[in-house]
Amino acid sequence: MAWTTPRLDPERSRRRLQLLAELAGARAVRQRKRPQRLRSERLKQLIATRRRVAG
Repeated sequence: MAWTTPRLDPERSRRRLQLLAELAGARAVRQRKRPQRLRSERLKQLIATRRRVAG
């Protein structure tokens, strides 16, 4: 049995892409304002990823 995802209507897809772009922009602004936190955030992400992969 193949895994399939339901198709989203075009308007919902457009809104989703717009929201994701806004979130990415906000994240970029936040990282520019707080560069000292950037390294710790990346480290936390790497640790979380490693735990998911190893777990």
